[in-house]
Amino acid sequence: MRFSVWPSPAQPTTDLIEVAQHADRSGWDGVYVSDHFMGDGGGFGAVEAPVLECTALLAYLSSATERVRLGSLVFGTTYRHPAVLANWAATVDRLSGGRLVLGLGAGWQVNEHEQYGIDLPGVGDRVARFEETCAVTRSLLTEPTTDFAGDWFTLTAAVCEPKPIQERLPILIGAKGDRMLGLTARIADEWNSWGLPEGVAERMAVLDAACERHGRDPATIARSTQALVLLTDDTQAAAAFVESVAPRAAMAGTPRQIAETVADYAEVGLDEFIVPDFVLGEGARKLEALDSLLEEFRALS
Repeated sequence: MRFSVWPSPAQPTTDLIEVAQHADRSGWDGVYVSDHFMGDGGGFGAVEAPVLECTALLAYLSSATERVRLGSLVFGTTYRHPAVLANWAATVDRLSGGRLVLGLGAGWQVNEHEQYGIDLPGVGDRVARFEETCAVTRSLLTEPTTDFAGDWFTLTAAVCEPKPIQERLPILIGAKGDRMLGLTARIADEWNSWGLPEGVAERMAVLDAACERHGRDPATIARSTQALVLLTDDTQAAAAFVESVAPRAAMAGTPRQIAETVADYAEVGLDEFIVPDFVLGEGARKLEALDSLLEEFRALS
């Protein structure tokens, strides 16, 4: 099982870079960052909180780290044109030495679309646009030229050079709904969703059934998830934290207790657990928390 870190984009820039470099040096498998321009005013932070832009941040981390996989959780395809995204991905995969994971999602955060004047279609149109985005992006990353005529995008003899270092740059789809899981079964190399073991297992069963319908071996799709993690030996504080952030997936306890829950993910077939650093403290305290978690994860894996 892989273990990765998701540094909060709202923390000071130097702190975020320190977390990524610490993860790179200390044995974590990946570093992921989100693709939003502001908080949602709720569970994902205050609207006015500073947020580092995803493409620039991943490009920087490609040279600031040496070993970890680098991924997006996940690019919103309502504001990322697939041709621009494919060229960016190919470049960053080369800059990183072949370590990029291209995470894509259909888009959801209403306030950033409204404030920036970006159209957020209804769910049906959003999924249709997402499907075209995936098709165009994959073609540009693998084929010499791309011709595409869809409802959302039209490309004529389009090129994307140089290609990525990875022969098949992994496309990760962030999805929870049945229709998006069906697309994941057809298109994705990796799948991601927030969740605790029981909920993740239920969604993975839907994904497996979709794979069977499309004649695909479910084992060919790597699966990852994340949940908020609070380290505490106070059982009352742990319960209060989990309740306070509901319905977002969260766990709280000692490093060993967290690792025991993560072991349950492995039991249901998950391949990677991603730790958001959002409530792990600051500075040296945060790095020590990450070290203690990784030690326990490795001991139980």
